[in-house]
Amino acid sequence: MRLSCKRGEYKLISTLTMKWDGRSLSLIDQRKLPQVEEYVKCESSDCVAAAIKDMVVRGAPAIGATAAFGYVIGAIENKDDLREEKMNKIKEKLAKTRPTAVNLFWALERMHSKFLSLKGDPAYVVKSLNDEAERIANEDIAVNKKMGEYGQTLLPSSATVITHCNAGALATVDYGTAIGMIHAALDHGKTINAYVDETRPYLQGSRLTAWELMKLGVKTTLICDNMAGWVMKTRKVDAVIVGADRIAANGDVANKIGTYSLSLLAKRHNVKFYVVAPISTIDLKIKNGSEIPIEERSHDEVTSIKGIRIAPEGVGVYNPAFDVTDASLVDAIITERGIILPPYDGKIEKIVKGVMD
Repeated sequence: MRLSCKRGEYKLISTLTMKWDGRSLSLIDQRKLPQVEEYVKCESSDCVAAAIKDMVVRGAPAIGATAAFGYVIGAIENKDDLREEKMNKIKEKLAKTRPTAVNLFWALERMHSKFLSLKGDPAYVVKSLNDEAERIANEDIAVNKKMGEYGQTLLPSSATVITHCNAGALATVDYGTAIGMIHAALDHGKTINAYVDETRPYLQGSRLTAWELMKLGVKTTLICDNMAGWVMKTRKVDAVIVGADRIAANGDVANKIGTYSLSLLAKRHNVKFYVVAPISTIDLKIKNGSEIPIEERSHDEVTSIKGIRIAPEGVGVYNPAFDVTDASLVDAIITERGIILPPYDGKIEKIVKGVMD
């Protein structure tokens, strides 16, 4: 959980995912979980950028907070010459790391706007940027808990769910989005049985979500991605619960590759399909899913597992990191401001602008 205490003029942010002391950012290396719990300490903005790009840290909210702290480190690096030109370069460097997760750009825009509004000596500017990054981190935790409270109302007292990728504490500053919904259900005395998709090719489900759910005391069963349809057909499944990396104005949802397939299977088997994501994940500039940029990652992620090659040399590879689920396949979008039910046209814009009925 997050701790707040004085350390000089700064507060300490300390969670499972990240630790921030006002000068350096330590990130749990999610590439090495669950075998090794090891932190990568970043004292430069280059290190933070590499950590995001190389998936030391992943998950849209966690990426956003990481980028915010990376921006602060960039300001520290340039404290003797804090010009707009320098901070533009820091912002651009961090923005180039992952193209799909909108929280990255949201956090950087917020940090850069704060910088442009500041006047005074460099120490004051850095302190003010630090405070803003801390607000982003603390807001994420509060938002996740609110989403969990709303989301758990959709689950019966004894529920079986399917998860995909990782949308837990590791994907956020703390608590989680989709897994936060499960966490809240447990807090309300509900019984949860979870089938966890392994989530090829990076195995975030088997490495991260299974690990987190077992720590929460959830009955956890790992399945290969291509088993989900059979599980829905032969076992009683109440809901598929996923997070999101970007949500378009019409309700189309970009999330980890394989989410679209799950939504189709859920529709076929009359299983509810829920998306849990903060308002910061909604991009009103994107009209529909066809406009969402989809990151394609290294072919090595498909041809190898932890450095061990599993495919023939020279084979062609297509490795999109995300897919887009049509709004018509989503039964509810759970945000910190409430639950949005279909049809989504107009409702999403209203909730983002704070005028939801």
